[in-house]
Amino acid sequence: MKLSRLALAVLALPMVNAVAETAQSNSLELPKTVITGNRIAQEDMRATYASEVHNSDDIKNSAAVNLYDYLGRFSSVNVMPSFGNPYQQLIDMRGYGIGDGYQNIVVTINGRRLNNIDMQPQLLSSIPLNSIERIEIIKGSGSVAQGDGAMAGIINIVTKDQTGVDFSIAAGSDGYSTTSISAGLSEEFFALQVLADNSKSDGLRKKDPNGKADESDANNLSATLKVFPVDGVEVRLGKDRTRVDTIYGDSLTKKQFNKKPSQYGGNSAWSTSYTEQEYKTDTNRLGASYQVNELLSFNVDHAVEKKESEYAGSDPSKYDYRSTDFSTQLNLDALTLTAGAQLFDGERKAFGSTTNKDNQGIYLQGLYALGDTTLSAGARHEKVKYKYRDTAKLKADHSLDAWDIGINHQYNQELSVFANLNQGFQAPDIDRFFKFDFISGAYVFNDFIKPAKSKTLNIGLNHVTDRNKFKVTSFYSKLKNEIYYVAFPSDAGNTNIDKSYKYGLEVQDSFQATPELLTRINYAWTRAKIDKEDEGNGAYNGKKLPGVSEHSITAGLDYRVVKDGTLTLTQNWRSRAYAANDFANDFEQKQKAYNTTDLGYSHKIDKFTLFAQVNNVLNRKNGLWIADDNIYPVNFTRTWYAGVRASF
Repeated sequence: MKLSRLALAVLALPMVNAVAETAQSNSLELPKTVITGNRIAQEDMRATYASEVHNSDDIKNSAAVNLYDYLGRFSSVNVMPSFGNPYQQLIDMRGYGIGDGYQNIVVTINGRRLNNIDMQPQLLSSIPLNSIERIEIIKGSGSVAQGDGAMAGIINIVTKDQTGVDFSIAAGSDGYSTTSISAGLSEEFFALQVLADNSKSDGLRKKDPNGKADESDANNLSATLKVFPVDGVEVRLGKDRTRVDTIYGDSLTKKQFNKKPSQYGGNSAWSTSYTEQEYKTDTNRLGASYQVNELLSFNVDHAVEKKESEYAGSDPSKYDYRSTDFSTQLNLDALTLTAGAQLFDGERKAFGSTTNKDNQGIYLQGLYALGDTTLSAGARHEKVKYKYRDTAKLKADHSLDAWDIGINHQYNQELSVFANLNQGFQAPDIDRFFKFDFISGAYVFNDFIKPAKSKTLNIGLNHVTDRNKFKVTSFYSKLKNEIYYVAFPSDAGNTNIDKSYKYGLEVQDSFQATPELLTRINYAWTRAKIDKEDEGNGAYNGKKLPGVSEHSITAGLDYRVVKDGTLTLTQNWRSRAYAANDFANDFEQKQKAYNTTDLGYSHKIDKFTLFAQVNNVLNRKNGLWIADDNIYPVNFTRTWYAGVRASF
């Protein structure tokens, strides 16, 4: 299928008039959802791109205990522990694969990027769930706003400006416990937010011969001070601290997995003992905003982030990230323009060498409201520079461009349609330049591989009433030089897929069937194919991209059984796929379908909410297949927790 052919579907947009004419008018004023992740605030009904938004009430009613838990059970984002690591999980959407999908999604917290310069996934466990006001998921767009790595889209986390105190505590099976407290004070000239969060577990798997179990302990501290010295001026100071100490299990053979997924392994050629990792992050934030008048505003944010990742028996990897974000926005009657620059300097010291990845991006985008029609357009230019230093000194650089155009037409208060065409890119992370040499048993310099580029077309419809919120989007992505890791029998390394494509259909619906019953569903049908790839001498041509499920469903029911008590039933299912490393589609073992049913209950008593949750009620055995007899158990047994939340 050619992108130009699918683009003809845009011509069909006026046909939706037939649907508009039959839509029933509703006299109630509908609640408005505003999205800010693409740098210009828009109501989701008028957004020129595909979006999915989860607000603080959704999160509070979910009984989820962390951000990974919430995304995995309530959003369209696929979430799996990274090779067994529960605190640094893999995320994927739009068919980029569970193995590398996270590198094609830019994750931001209040606009600050969390993506790393190497193959470490974004550390979402550093964001306490109780601190979140809104989760904005923008699909197939965002490359102008965030640049490098936004080919699949962006996830923007917006935190609360809180007044008062929130407290939650929970405990459950296998020694699981979590405690979180946040407090906010707001006065005329300042506002202060502080938060502390802890979670720990004794683990779900058996001890290995060294006496280690897959236990974990994570702590987050955060403080933000906002000062308002004069009208229109805001000065921000912030400090974030995360400490994660986790031991996670190795892979199993298929026989071991089927017999007892809780065993430590040890008999697999892939595993010897558990992996222990300590992860530390310290971030200092400084920012300021100036609202000159109703038309013009300026904003600047700067962050210095120090990280350290240390595996038992290895020297630590040390990171130094420095980022600065400048922006200005002009708001006229019908036109909004925003322009800015993003500067990022990332350094990692590891394996006896120092590697840098520096990004410098400038962008301009605009939004024009022409009656019931909204038009958007934007462009970005970004330079990416690499430096590698050990006994040798190597350099590389790229100049990359992104652009985005979109249209939204709102037929009435309830119905709108949109179309969006986006060009994005992904500059390789620094680990892509190294490979494991089986002869020497060490990592050696591979090569500076090419950046990936994508063009994505989105066509969608939004239908929102006071009882029902329905969204549907079809998409097609054409890619050049998609980046991946391949393991040959005698070699392993990183390279590019010369040509590939992805297409699919996404459906979201939330329906208040009765005052007591809310139903919700999030479905995605996704196809990801390799057109041409030379690294395997044509063996991968025409094959499906591994680690991509064709069907993915998250469905749920919220039923108010008594006045202040709600029962929640959630079903999550993803169809079979090829194992994460199976680019030739010829492994004996496939990725098994993921299947879990969760049941929860919450009950409000004045300022307190009691909650209980049972995950994987039917005791399904789930896992992450990397290769034959290389399986990481995931959500493989029934677990539970119960707790209480309070707000004062």
